[in-house]
Amino acid sequence: MESQLNLINMATSSFSPSAPNRTLWILGVIIGVVGILVHYYHVDKLSDYNYEMLLIGFLLLVLGTSFRRM
Repeated sequence: MESQLNLINMATSSFSPSAPNRTLWILGVIIGVVGILVHYYHVDKLSDYNYEMLLIGFLLLVLGTSFRRM
């Protein structure tokens, strides 16, 4: 009976994202923008990692939004 109540509570609860803290947000945006810029303008050693930088920036924003106090 208790497991059924837990399933009902899980089904009715909604995902409540929170805003990431300002430092994490700025870091994620900067890394993402730099990743986009070095994709179009060649910068030695940075242009090799443009997709990774874009992915890291996106993941920082997702993690900061998904978890509280991050």
